[in-house]
Amino acid sequence: MTRVSPNQDPFRAIADPNRRQMLDLMLAEERTVGVLADHLGIAQPSVSQHMQVLRLAGLVDARTEGRRTLYSVRAAELRRVADWIAKYEAFWSDRLDALEDHLSRMKN
Repeated sequence: MTRVSPNQDPFRAIADPNRRQMLDLMLAEERTVGVLADHLGIAQPSVSQHMQVLRLAGLVDARTEGRRTLYSVRAAELRRVADWIAKYEAFWSDRLDALEDHLSRMKN
């Protein structure tokens, strides 16, 4: 089994609602820490700490343009999260299909 440092775990990185919102904002276009801070209404140092967690988890890329650092989503690491969630989607889909069948039989 491969051990993942807590700082590199995408599940832990997306556990925080601010980080999830940052990822959502960066889907549309690259963002700076300042823009993210303004949108979220939190201090720039806090956003920088969140971005560090996201970077360590491999969920964002950073590129420097002059004095600015622009961050963008790197969604490949989210594949692990999506694959894990897919198991539960299949589980609930099967359960709901069974419920629908049961209710149909009860009506008849």
